[in-house]
Amino acid sequence: MKTLIALAALLLSGCGLETAGSAATVGKLQADQAKQAKENMDAMKASLEAVNKEAEARNKALEEAGKN
Repeated sequence: MKTLIALAALLLSGCGLETAGSAATVGKLQADQAKQAKENMDAMKASLEAVNKEAEARNKALEEAGKN
């Protein structure tokens, strides 16, 4: 009976370690995804800023052409 209890305790403690390892892996993956999402957002923001500057330059050029 003691052997069965010891075996059950050993198996259950192993499950806890696996769960902790899985949680750590999931946490790392989520952190990596968050980092990638931030990089994508920063790249998109830079792209939008470039497009806005280009549009402003075109508008300014059209305004100057219209004045002449």
